[in-house]
Amino acid sequence: MGKIIAIANQKGGVGKTTTSINVSAALSILEKRVLLVDCDSQANATSGLGHKQDFSGKDLYSCLIDGVNPKNVIIESGIENLFILPSSIDLVGAEIELVNVENREFRLKKILDAIKDDYDYVIIDCLPSLGLITINALCASDSVIIPVQCEIFSLEGLGKLKDTIHLVQENLNEKLKIEGIVLSMYDKRLRMANLVIQELRSMIKDTVFETIIHRNSKIGEAPSVGLPVIHYDSSSKGSANFLNLAYEILVQNDDADLKDKLTFN
Repeated sequence: MGKIIAIANQKGGVGKTTTSINVSAALSILEKRVLLVDCDSQANATSGLGHKQDFSGKDLYSCLIDGVNPKNVIIESGIENLFILPSSIDLVGAEIELVNVENREFRLKKILDAIKDDYDYVIIDCLPSLGLITINALCASDSVIIPVQCEIFSLEGLGKLKDTIHLVQENLNEKLKIEGIVLSMYDKRLRMANLVIQELRSMIKDTVFETIIHRNSKIGEAPSVGLPVIHYDSSSKGSANFLNLAYEILVQNDDADLKDKLTFN
């Protein structure tokens, strides 16, 4: 049975899409069959894997609103073991169109429940908001990974997101867990970045992943050529970071063979 993990934070610019793309790619490198679900109307996760054509009429929106079978929408990414349920600008209207729909919070869950067993992991790239589409993602998920940028304002947004997750757990999806918090865009030269890490590790009881995603030029360059960083520059620090993070996720889910543990510098 595939595990569904949402990558969520209502604050923009913290690395949600970057994390979604590169964790998905790293899991596929580690021989897991992965579906990346693009829940953002900007479709950056879709274009970040090299698929920039118009998916209007055959995308996540058409599944949510028109009842199109997701198996007719999912596309191959071009990377072994990695598939995409693409998004398009049409998704921007879905929040309004779903308002009066029965069981509106569970539309995405119904879609993914029908296909999740075809994959080891389903990764959902969420909108930078706490609207209805993000609530759908949290209702459909088994757990959530929260990317947090290594800056002081990110700590403020984290509290609001955790409040939302708690409400979803109480009212809509009691099985939802926080998979972990991943620290991103870390620059060890910055005193504030180090203070944020210390504060998070001391005050947050939830799992904070050991792996920290460093600022790395290759991570920023990779989407411009439609590739995850590990396929753009496998020797980069960014590649090592995301492979380590993917391995941590596997270990946490008892899905990795510890005697074959990989090490990435």
